[in-house]
Amino acid sequence: MNILNERSREIFRQIVDAYIMTGEPVGSRTLSKKIQMPLSPASVRNVMADLEESGLIYSPFTSAGRIPTDIGLRLFVDGLLEVGNLTKKERNNIEIQCKNEGQRMEDVLVQATSMLSGLSHCASMVMAPKRDKPLKHIEFVQIAPGRALVVMVSEGDDVENRVIDIPPGITPSALIQAANYINSKLLGHSFEEAKNLIEQEISIQKAELDGLTQNIVEQGLAVWSGTRKDSNKINRESLIVRGQANLLDDLEAEEDLERVRLLFSDLERKKDLIELLGLAKNAEGVRIFIGSENNLFSLSGSSVIAAPYMDEKNNLLGVIGVIGPTRLNYARIIPMVDYTAKIIGKIL
Repeated sequence: MNILNERSREIFRQIVDAYIMTGEPVGSRTLSKKIQMPLSPASVRNVMADLEESGLIYSPFTSAGRIPTDIGLRLFVDGLLEVGNLTKKERNNIEIQCKNEGQRMEDVLVQATSMLSGLSHCASMVMAPKRDKPLKHIEFVQIAPGRALVVMVSEGDDVENRVIDIPPGITPSALIQAANYINSKLLGHSFEEAKNLIEQEISIQKAELDGLTQNIVEQGLAVWSGTRKDSNKINRESLIVRGQANLLDDLEAEEDLERVRLLFSDLERKKDLIELLGLAKNAEGVRIFIGSENNLFSLSGSSVIAAPYMDEKNNLLGVIGVIGPTRLNYARIIPMVDYTAKIIGKIL
């Protein structure tokens, strides 16, 4: 930003402001009328040529109009953007809509994402690490051959259901025995602790079994064959996305529709989205990802504004954010996401 003189900064700011407002390229004649400095269209064109050579703006068509590049938007956000403050009415509205009224954490987050989507007119999302509370009860219910439903009830009466594949031939009575074993041996432990305890017990039993099998193999009574597989890691994070329909608002041109179609496709890749939001975990405040700065949204011309939310001990609880076109109203949405994250952390 220091290499740009006052004239270049003003013209560059006007180009970005016009792009964020309309999504359309802006030409030298229009700029010469907007800027406060007495510059002719020819002088403005010369400055625009320098900005284009620097990689800050480009022409999407063969016309004389220019729009900012992703690099230009990053420079604008970091060096020229004046982030506004939310009004007292806006803050109160966010707090009221997010306020916890005895709901589960998931309900609070769904309400927050829906509210943020409505205020920003974009899609909103939240990543929420699941709290590993002590187990109160676990039950297995066979729902089809080779398939069972696992019902886990934690302290606070949080209920989590999972459908799992079970080995062929497992009977309902065997599932009941498994549930009784877990309830009697592992009650009061968190899911992760229960998993570790089971793994320790299996490890001990395997060591005993290995000794026995080695003995009978050495005696020529049996031959060892078989493979062992590592257990899959369990993903302990969930993602909620709300307000995708808002991304269809304000379509300026036919190419916008194609960009939105790509955006919907991107939103389906929730695993990659979780990884992207995970980048915001270590941030002290709002993180902004513009266009090609991240692989996930580079094709759809999109930006992400995300902020972590903490508990009273400043421990990370999750990340909430907004996704929309690169011409987001950054000045308005950045403080909106930041304040929502703070309110969620306070409630939870």
